[in-house]
Amino acid sequence: MGKISQGVLGGFSGKVGNIVGGTWKGIDYMRIKPANVSNPRTAGQVDQRSKFTITLRFLQTMTDFLRVGFKLYANKMTQFNAAMSYNLNNAITGTYPNFSVDYANALVSRGGLTEALNGAVSSSGGLVEFTWDDNSGSGSAQATDKALLVVYNATKDQAIYDTAGAARSATSQNLAMPNDFIGDDVEAFIGFISDDGKEVSDSIYIGSVTVA
Repeated sequence: MGKISQGVLGGFSGKVGNIVGGTWKGIDYMRIKPANVSNPRTAGQVDQRSKFTITLRFLQTMTDFLRVGFKLYANKMTQFNAAMSYNLNNAITGTYPNFSVDYANALVSRGGLTEALNGAVSSSGGLVEFTWDDNSGSGSAQATDKALLVVYNATKDQAIYDTAGAARSATSQNLAMPNDFIGDDVEAFIGFISDDGKEVSDSIYIGSVTVA
């Protein structure tokens, strides 16, 4: 049985027929309960399912990182869902069944803070080494901004990351890799967050490197 809590035009919870009502984050909603379709198989549905699976596989390895990287875009949705929405629409390439993540177009952080300049990646001694130029004073960049670093290993379905890394002025930072990453190709991303945590930059994909 459905319940109307604020008069006939107010919030509605429960189910009446095929109408379902509820509240999420203080927002009243109503939706039509979909018909039971055990296995939709139209071309569009199959494509979207496949793209969704590829995007989910990429992002679920860095859920905690995305809570920081996409916190400015979590408008009536979670940070993870904001990241899913962006990357599903902008970072998936190919045709069914050969979809893949286009890392150059992917974002693991998003915002208006000035981006990293001339980011590069290398590896030695079980470390992935990030370098960048100190562009403090350019746009909104500050020397005290903290690096947002991600290393994604598609082979292992794992990500190593730092949400409060070295200062922009430091121009480098290393991330230690698990022993079983040695010999694997990994993808590297860099962004920045302001020292007070209020501003975030778009991330930049700085390339693939073999962990050595």
